Amino acid sequence: MSNYNAPFEIHVHGDVPLRADVSFAQLQEALKPLWKYAGAKSLADAAESTYEEESGLKFDAAKHLLTMCWTLPGDEDFRQSLDEMCMSLNELADQGAAIEVTFYDAEFDEEEERPEAESRDDFIMLFVGPNPAAIMQVQRDLLVEDVVNLMERHFDGAELGGVVGEIDKLFSQRFDALVNSLEIGRPPRGSGGTGGGHGGGRRPRHLH
Repeated sequence: MSNYNAPFEIHVHGDVPLRADVSFAQLQEALKPLWKYAGAKSLADAAESTYEEESGLKFDAAKHLLTMCWTLPGDEDFRQSLDEMCMSLNELADQGAAIEVTFYDAEFDEEEERPEAESRDDFIMLFVGPNPAAIMQVQRDLLVEDVVNLMERHFDGAELGGVVGEIDKLFSQRFDALVNSLEIGRPPRGSGGTGGGHGGGRRPRHLH
């Protein structure tokens, strides 16, 4: 992707806890879709953000943590790179994590545009994790935080236990549906088969 006349400034933001055995080389390979898109030859070459005040792409080996606060010019096709990155990071993640990606319309000038004109700004939330339960857990936690913050404008936090309980039920149903769909690929017990699917792992913990 050429940096010239790119229609968007794209900001990638998030912290991903990594397994203790993950090396820089493994992380570099996982993030290859990003640094290749930026036209770099390595992760180190692309680690700095467009803006100096942002930390860029950083690997904290002591904390086993990937931190991303990174802006680059790009287009809609960057979404494909994000999908490939998430698939790779799932293999390295120790816990579920959310990654925020914001597309800022680089060609939109609010002061110069017609009043009816709209920018092409967009925002997406991506999730990575070692298994479906870990991913659902971080999705659930973010939803609870958003709902509680919204409803605390009208209700005391102690009154919202029922609301949180209903959110937990929804995620439990989704998790069970996922496990059941994976169970379909398994051979009957005692058949001696090698199996064609994976269980969904542990159920996400609930807030009681």
